Amino acid sequence: MSTEELKGVREKISAIDEKMIALLHERQQLADDVARIKRQNNIALVDPRREAEIIDAVSAMVPAEERADAIIFQRMVMGLSKARQRLRLYGAAEEYHFPASRQPITETPKVAFQGVRGAWAEIASMQLFASAELTNLEAWEDVFRAVSDGDVDYGVLPIENSQTGGIGEVYDLLRRYGCYIVGQTWVNINHCLMAPAGTKLSDVREVFSHPEGFKQCRKFLRGKAWDLTGCRNTAVAAETVAKKAAGRFAAIGSERAAELNGLSVIARDIVSDPSNRTRFILVAAQPEYDDACDTVSVIFRTAHRAGALCDVLFPLLAEGVNMTRLESRPTGEKGKYCFFCDLEGHISESRIQEAFRQIDACCDYLEILGCYPQDTAQR
Repeated sequence: MSTEELKGVREKISAIDEKMIALLHERQQLADDVARIKRQNNIALVDPRREAEIIDAVSAMVPAEERADAIIFQRMVMGLSKARQRLRLYGAAEEYHFPASRQPITETPKVAFQGVRGAWAEIASMQLFASAELTNLEAWEDVFRAVSDGDVDYGVLPIENSQTGGIGEVYDLLRRYGCYIVGQTWVNINHCLMAPAGTKLSDVREVFSHPEGFKQCRKFLRGKAWDLTGCRNTAVAAETVAKKAAGRFAAIGSERAAELNGLSVIARDIVSDPSNRTRFILVAAQPEYDDACDTVSVIFRTAHRAGALCDVLFPLLAEGVNMTRLESRPTGEKGKYCFFCDLEGHISESRIQEAFRQIDACCDYLEILGCYPQDTAQR
Protein backbone atom coordinates (compact mmCIF):
# COMPACT_ATOMS: atom_id res chain seq x y z
CA MET A 1 0.00 0.00 0.00
CA SER A 2 1.42 3.36 -1.04
CA THR A 3 1.51 6.45 1.15
CA GLU A 4 -1.35 7.98 -0.86
CA GLU A 5 -3.45 4.83 -0.46
CA LEU A 6 -2.83 4.85 3.30
CA LYS A 7 -3.81 8.52 3.46
CA GLY A 8 -7.04 7.74 1.63
CA VAL A 9 -7.93 4.90 4.00
CA ARG A 10 -7.20 7.08 7.03
CA GLU A 11 -9.48 9.80 5.67
CA LYS A 12 -12.30 7.24 5.39
CA ILE A 13 -11.65 6.12 8.98
CA SER A 14 -11.74 9.73 10.18
CA ALA A 15 -15.06 10.24 8.42
CA ILE A 16 -16.49 7.16 10.14
CA ASP A 17 -15.14 8.38 13.48
CA GLU A 18 -16.93 11.70 13.01
CA LYS A 19 -20.20 9.88 12.42
CA MET A 20 -19.65 7.64 15.43
CA ILE A 21 -18.95 10.60 17.73
CA ALA A 22 -22.05 12.37 16.47
CA LEU A 23 -24.10 9.24 17.10
CA LEU A 24 -22.54 8.86 20.57
CA HIS A 25 -23.60 12.42 21.37
CA GLU A 26 -27.12 11.65 20.18
CA ARG A 27 -27.19 8.46 22.24
CA GLN A 28 -26.03 10.27 25.38
CA GLN A 29 -28.83 12.82 24.92
CA LEU A 30 -31.26 9.89 24.90
CA ALA A 31 -29.60 8.59 28.07
CA ASP A 32 -30.75 11.84 29.72
CA ASP A 33 -34.31 10.97 28.71
CA VAL A 34 -33.90 7.47 30.12
CA ALA A 35 -32.66 8.91 33.42
CA ARG A 36 -35.65 11.27 33.59
CA ILE A 37 -38.12 8.43 32.99
CA LYS A 38 -36.39 6.21 35.56
CA ARG A 39 -36.57 9.00 38.14
CA GLN A 40 -40.25 9.64 37.48
CA ASN A 41 -41.14 5.95 37.72
CA ASN A 42 -38.66 4.90 40.44
CA ILE A 43 -36.91 2.45 38.11
CA ALA A 44 -33.49 1.02 39.04
CA LEU A 45 -30.44 2.46 37.31
CA VAL A 46 -29.07 -0.92 36.16
CA ASP A 47 -31.21 -3.40 34.22
CA PRO A 48 -29.16 -6.61 33.66
CA ARG A 49 -31.88 -8.21 31.53
CA ARG A 50 -31.98 -5.23 29.16
CA GLU A 51 -28.17 -5.23 28.90
CA ALA A 52 -28.16 -8.95 28.05
CA GLU A 53 -30.76 -8.36 25.33
CA ILE A 54 -28.63 -5.60 23.79
CA ILE A 55 -25.49 -7.76 23.81
CA ASP A 56 -27.37 -10.66 22.21
CA ALA A 57 -28.72 -8.36 19.51
CA VAL A 58 -25.28 -6.90 18.78
CA SER A 59 -23.76 -10.37 18.60
CA ALA A 60 -26.24 -11.33 15.92
CA MET A 61 -25.42 -8.29 13.76
CA VAL A 62 -21.78 -9.09 12.98
CA PRO A 63 -19.72 -11.97 11.58
CA ALA A 64 -18.41 -14.45 14.16
CA GLU A 65 -14.83 -13.16 13.89
CA GLU A 66 -15.97 -9.63 14.83
CA ARG A 67 -18.34 -10.64 17.63
CA ALA A 68 -15.90 -10.06 20.49
CA ASP A 69 -14.99 -6.59 19.15
CA ALA A 70 -18.65 -5.65 18.85
CA ILE A 71 -19.44 -6.80 22.40
CA ILE A 72 -16.51 -4.86 23.85
CA PHE A 73 -17.55 -1.75 21.92
CA GLN A 74 -21.18 -2.06 23.02
CA ARG A 75 -20.25 -2.57 26.68
CA MET A 76 -18.12 0.58 26.57
CA VAL A 77 -21.04 2.55 25.15
CA MET A 78 -23.44 1.17 27.76
CA GLY A 79 -20.95 2.01 30.49
CA LEU A 80 -20.86 5.62 29.32
CA SER A 81 -24.64 5.68 29.26
CA LYS A 82 -24.93 4.38 32.82
CA ALA A 83 -22.39 6.92 34.04
CA ARG A 84 -24.41 9.68 32.33
CA GLN A 85 -27.67 8.42 33.83
CA ARG A 86 -26.13 8.18 37.28
CA LEU A 87 -24.95 11.77 37.04
CA ARG A 88 -28.42 12.92 35.97
CA LEU A 89 -30.13 10.88 38.70
CA TYR A 90 -27.88 11.68 41.62
CA GLY A 91 -25.74 14.62 40.55
CA ALA A 92 -22.36 15.52 42.04
CA ALA A 93 -23.39 14.10 45.42
CA GLU A 94 -22.43 10.68 44.07
CA GLU A 95 -18.75 11.65 43.86
CA TYR A 96 -16.69 9.55 46.19
CA HIS A 97 -15.40 11.56 49.14
CA PHE A 98 -12.26 10.33 50.90
CA PRO A 99 -11.99 11.11 54.65
CA ALA A 100 -9.85 14.08 55.60
CA SER A 101 -6.16 13.49 56.19
CA ARG A 102 -4.61 13.57 59.63
CA GLN A 103 -1.09 14.78 60.29
CA PRO A 104 1.54 12.00 60.32
CA ILE A 105 2.79 11.04 63.77
CA THR A 106 6.53 11.69 63.73
CA GLU A 107 7.63 11.84 67.38
CA THR A 108 8.48 8.24 68.35
CA PRO A 109 5.33 6.66 66.91
CA LYS A 110 4.16 3.27 68.16
CA VAL A 111 4.57 0.75 65.33
CA ALA A 112 3.50 -2.90 65.32
CA PHE A 113 4.75 -5.69 63.08
CA GLN A 114 4.12 -9.43 62.96
CA GLY A 115 6.83 -11.77 64.15
CA VAL A 116 9.87 -11.37 66.36
CA ARG A 117 13.07 -9.36 66.12
CA GLY A 118 14.87 -10.19 62.92
CA ALA A 119 11.68 -10.66 60.91
CA TRP A 120 11.56 -9.01 57.51
CA ALA A 121 8.66 -6.90 58.82
CA GLU A 122 10.96 -5.47 61.49
CA ILE A 123 13.48 -4.58 58.78
CA ALA A 124 10.66 -2.90 56.82
CA SER A 125 9.67 -0.94 59.94
CA MET A 126 13.26 0.27 60.33
CA GLN A 127 13.25 1.39 56.68
CA LEU A 128 10.05 3.37 57.23
CA PHE A 129 10.94 4.97 60.57
CA ALA A 130 14.15 6.57 61.75
CA SER A 131 12.94 6.29 65.34
CA ALA A 132 9.90 4.37 66.58
CA GLU A 133 8.65 2.28 69.46
CA LEU A 134 8.45 -1.12 67.79
CA THR A 135 6.06 -3.78 69.05
CA ASN A 136 6.12 -7.33 67.71
CA LEU A 137 2.85 -9.27 67.64
CA GLU A 138 2.11 -12.90 66.89
CA ALA A 139 -0.25 -12.66 63.92
CA TRP A 140 -1.13 -10.29 61.09
CA GLU A 141 -4.62 -9.90 62.51
CA ASP A 142 -3.11 -8.83 65.85
CA VAL A 143 -1.38 -5.97 64.02
CA PHE A 144 -4.61 -4.82 62.37
CA ARG A 145 -6.50 -5.09 65.66
CA ALA A 146 -3.86 -3.04 67.50
CA VAL A 147 -4.09 -0.28 64.86
CA SER A 148 -7.89 -0.34 64.80
CA ASP A 149 -8.14 -0.22 68.62
CA GLY A 150 -5.64 2.64 68.88
CA ASP A 151 -3.03 0.62 70.80
CA VAL A 152 -0.44 1.57 68.18
CA ASP A 153 -0.18 4.37 65.63
CA TYR A 154 0.86 2.24 62.66
CA GLY A 155 1.14 -1.32 61.48
CA VAL A 156 3.65 -2.74 58.98
CA LEU A 157 2.50 -5.74 56.94
CA PRO A 158 3.66 -7.61 53.83
CA ILE A 159 1.21 -7.48 50.95
CA GLU A 160 3.06 -8.89 47.94
CA ASN A 161 6.28 -10.58 46.92
CA SER A 162 7.93 -10.15 43.54
CA GLN A 163 8.19 -13.93 43.15
CA THR A 164 5.15 -15.41 44.87
CA GLY A 165 2.59 -12.63 44.33
CA GLY A 166 -0.04 -11.15 46.63
CA ILE A 167 -0.52 -12.21 50.25
CA GLY A 168 -4.24 -12.91 50.34
CA GLU A 169 -4.78 -12.92 54.09
CA VAL A 170 -3.43 -9.38 54.44
CA TYR A 171 -5.81 -8.17 51.70
CA ASP A 172 -8.70 -9.81 53.54
CA LEU A 173 -7.73 -8.24 56.87
CA LEU A 174 -7.30 -4.82 55.29
CA ARG A 175 -10.90 -5.02 54.11
CA ARG A 176 -12.21 -6.44 57.41
CA TYR A 177 -10.63 -3.92 59.79
CA GLY A 178 -11.15 -0.78 57.68
CA CYS A 179 -7.59 0.48 58.07
CA TYR A 180 -6.02 2.87 55.56
CA ILE A 181 -2.78 2.47 53.65
CA VAL A 182 -0.61 5.53 54.37
CA GLY A 183 2.76 4.39 53.01
CA GLN A 184 4.81 1.53 51.64
CA THR A 185 8.33 0.26 51.24
CA TRP A 186 10.09 -2.57 49.44
CA VAL A 187 12.53 -4.86 51.25
CA ASN A 188 15.14 -6.86 49.35
CA ILE A 189 14.76 -10.44 50.56
CA ASN A 190 18.25 -11.93 50.70
CA HIS A 191 17.59 -15.20 52.53
CA CYS A 192 20.41 -17.19 54.04
CA LEU A 193 20.63 -20.65 55.60
CA MET A 194 21.60 -20.40 59.28
CA ALA A 195 22.34 -23.01 61.90
CA PRO A 196 23.92 -23.42 65.37
CA ALA A 197 27.69 -22.91 65.39
CA GLY A 198 29.57 -25.96 64.19
CA THR A 199 26.83 -27.19 61.85
CA LYS A 200 27.96 -28.03 58.32
CA LEU A 201 25.77 -27.95 55.23
CA SER A 202 26.17 -31.72 54.91
CA ASP A 203 24.83 -32.17 58.46
CA VAL A 204 21.46 -30.52 57.78
CA ARG A 205 18.39 -32.75 57.81
CA GLU A 206 15.53 -30.41 58.83
CA VAL A 207 14.98 -26.77 57.85
CA PHE A 208 12.59 -24.29 59.48
CA SER A 209 11.09 -21.23 57.77
CA HIS A 210 7.86 -19.53 56.74
CA PRO A 211 6.21 -21.30 53.76
CA GLU A 212 6.91 -18.20 51.64
CA GLY A 213 10.60 -18.56 52.50
CA PHE A 214 10.59 -22.11 51.17
CA LYS A 215 8.90 -20.95 47.94
CA GLN A 216 11.40 -18.15 47.44
CA CYS A 217 14.35 -20.57 47.87
CA ARG A 218 12.96 -23.49 45.91
CA LYS A 219 15.95 -23.76 43.55
CA PHE A 220 18.37 -24.00 46.48
CA LEU A 221 16.17 -26.60 48.19
CA ARG A 222 15.61 -28.67 45.05
CA GLY A 223 17.15 -32.13 45.28
CA LYS A 224 17.97 -31.89 49.00
CA ALA A 225 16.45 -34.62 51.17
CA TRP A 226 15.51 -32.23 53.96
CA ASP A 227 12.35 -32.06 56.03
CA LEU A 228 10.80 -28.59 55.66
CA THR A 229 8.95 -27.36 58.77
CA GLY A 230 6.77 -24.27 58.49
CA CYS A 231 6.81 -21.46 61.07
CA ARG A 232 4.82 -18.24 61.57
CA ASN A 233 7.71 -16.28 60.03
CA THR A 234 11.39 -16.61 59.27
CA ALA A 235 12.52 -14.93 62.50
CA VAL A 236 10.54 -17.45 64.57
CA ALA A 237 12.28 -20.16 62.57
CA ALA A 238 15.64 -18.68 63.58
CA GLU A 239 14.57 -18.59 67.25
CA THR A 240 13.46 -22.21 67.04
CA VAL A 241 16.72 -23.44 65.59
CA ALA A 242 18.76 -21.38 68.08
CA LYS A 243 17.32 -23.52 70.90
CA LYS A 244 18.52 -26.73 69.29
CA ALA A 245 21.92 -28.36 69.44
CA ALA A 246 24.35 -28.23 66.53
CA GLY A 247 23.87 -30.96 64.01
CA ARG A 248 20.78 -31.53 61.87
CA PHE A 249 18.76 -28.29 62.17
CA ALA A 250 18.85 -25.07 60.13
CA ALA A 251 16.61 -22.12 59.31
CA ILE A 252 15.96 -19.87 56.33
CA GLY A 253 15.71 -16.15 57.05
CA SER A 254 17.59 -12.86 57.24
CA GLU A 255 21.20 -12.44 58.31
CA ARG A 256 19.88 -10.07 60.97
CA ALA A 257 17.85 -12.94 62.43
CA ALA A 258 20.97 -15.10 62.42
CA GLU A 259 22.97 -12.40 64.22
CA LEU A 260 20.25 -11.75 66.82
CA ASN A 261 19.98 -15.46 67.62
CA GLY A 262 23.69 -16.30 67.64
CA LEU A 263 23.47 -18.55 64.59
CA SER A 264 26.11 -19.11 61.94
CA VAL A 265 25.36 -18.46 58.27
CA ILE A 266 26.24 -21.59 56.32
CA ALA A 267 24.84 -20.49 52.93
CA ARG A 268 24.21 -16.94 51.70
CA ASP A 269 22.01 -15.51 48.93
CA ILE A 270 19.92 -18.65 48.49
CA VAL A 271 16.84 -17.01 46.94
CA SER A 272 15.89 -18.32 43.51
CA ASP A 273 15.73 -14.79 42.08
CA PRO A 274 18.35 -12.21 43.18
CA SER A 275 15.79 -9.47 42.55
CA ASN A 276 13.41 -11.04 45.09
CA ARG A 277 11.75 -8.40 47.24
CA THR A 278 8.61 -7.93 49.33
CA ARG A 279 6.32 -4.93 49.41
CA PHE A 280 5.27 -3.85 52.90
CA ILE A 281 2.40 -1.46 53.50
CA LEU A 282 2.08 1.00 56.36
CA VAL A 283 -1.47 1.10 57.74
CA ALA A 284 -3.21 3.51 60.12
CA ALA A 285 -6.68 4.04 61.56
CA GLN A 286 -7.05 7.30 59.59
CA PRO A 287 -5.80 8.34 56.15
CA GLU A 288 -2.69 10.49 55.76
CA TYR A 289 -2.06 12.18 52.43
CA ASP A 290 -0.69 15.38 50.96
CA ASP A 291 0.06 16.76 47.51
CA ALA A 292 3.16 14.55 47.17
CA CYS A 293 1.12 11.32 47.21
CA ASP A 294 0.97 9.56 43.85
CA THR A 295 -0.70 6.20 44.48
CA VAL A 296 -4.35 5.36 45.19
CA SER A 297 -5.46 1.92 46.36
CA VAL A 298 -9.09 0.83 46.04
CA ILE A 299 -11.26 -2.22 46.57
CA PHE A 300 -14.32 -2.90 44.44
CA ARG A 301 -16.82 -5.69 43.88
CA THR A 302 -18.46 -6.41 40.54
CA ALA A 303 -21.65 -8.17 39.54
CA HIS A 304 -21.33 -11.89 38.79
CA ARG A 305 -21.67 -11.71 35.01
CA ALA A 306 -19.58 -11.74 31.86
CA GLY A 307 -17.80 -8.46 31.19
CA ALA A 308 -18.40 -6.98 34.66
CA LEU A 309 -14.69 -6.42 35.30
CA CYS A 310 -14.23 -4.83 31.87
CA ASP A 311 -16.99 -2.36 32.71
CA VAL A 312 -14.94 -1.22 35.70
CA LEU A 313 -11.66 -1.00 33.81
CA PHE A 314 -12.97 0.99 30.84
CA PRO A 315 -13.36 4.25 32.85
CA LEU A 316 -9.70 3.99 33.87
CA LEU A 317 -8.78 3.68 30.20
CA ALA A 318 -11.03 6.57 29.23
CA GLU A 319 -9.56 8.87 31.89
CA GLY A 320 -5.94 7.84 31.24
CA VAL A 321 -5.44 6.36 34.73
CA ASN A 322 -2.64 3.81 34.88
CA MET A 323 -3.32 0.69 36.94
CA THR A 324 -0.18 -0.83 38.49
CA ARG A 325 -1.73 -3.79 40.29
CA LEU A 326 -4.95 -5.83 40.29
CA GLU A 327 -5.58 -8.66 42.77
CA SER A 328 -8.76 -10.71 43.15
CA ARG A 329 -10.02 -12.27 46.38
CA PRO A 330 -13.16 -14.36 47.09
CA THR A 331 -15.81 -12.59 49.14
CA GLY A 332 -17.12 -15.68 50.90
CA GLU A 333 -20.22 -15.77 48.71
CA LYS A 334 -20.24 -18.45 46.05
CA GLY A 335 -18.92 -17.17 42.74
CA LYS A 336 -18.37 -13.60 43.97
CA TYR A 337 -15.02 -11.83 44.11
CA CYS A 338 -13.69 -8.46 45.15
CA PHE A 339 -10.71 -6.77 43.53
CA PHE A 340 -7.86 -4.77 45.03
CA CYS A 341 -6.38 -2.24 42.64
CA ASP A 342 -3.46 0.22 42.76
CA LEU A 343 -3.63 3.32 40.55
CA GLU A 344 -1.16 6.05 39.67
CA GLY A 345 -2.47 9.45 40.70
CA HIS A 346 -3.90 11.51 43.56
CA ILE A 347 -7.38 11.23 45.02
CA SER A 348 -8.11 14.91 44.33
CA GLU A 349 -7.36 14.72 40.59
CA SER A 350 -10.40 15.27 38.40
CA ARG A 351 -9.56 12.28 36.21
CA ILE A 352 -9.46 9.99 39.27
CA GLN A 353 -12.76 11.39 40.55
CA GLU A 354 -14.39 11.03 37.15
CA ALA A 355 -13.16 7.44 36.82
CA PHE A 356 -14.56 6.59 40.26
CA ARG A 357 -17.89 8.22 39.41
CA GLN A 358 -18.16 6.03 36.31
CA ILE A 359 -16.99 2.92 38.14
CA ASP A 360 -19.69 3.54 40.76
CA ALA A 361 -22.24 3.21 37.97
CA CYS A 362 -21.19 -0.32 37.04
CA CYS A 363 -20.00 -2.08 40.20
CA ASP A 364 -21.66 -3.21 43.42
CA TYR A 365 -19.20 -1.63 45.84
CA LEU A 366 -16.23 0.75 45.77
CA GLU A 367 -14.00 1.86 48.65
CA ILE A 368 -10.74 3.80 48.67
CA LEU A 369 -8.10 2.15 50.86
CA GLY A 370 -5.49 4.88 50.78
CA CYS A 371 -3.70 7.69 48.99
CA TYR A 372 0.03 7.58 49.65
CA PRO A 373 3.49 7.96 48.05
CA GLN A 374 4.82 5.16 45.86
CA ASP A 375 8.16 5.43 47.66
CA THR A 376 7.60 6.44 51.27
CA ALA A 377 10.52 8.39 52.74
CA GLN A 378 11.77 7.46 56.19
CA ARG A 379 9.82 9.34 58.83
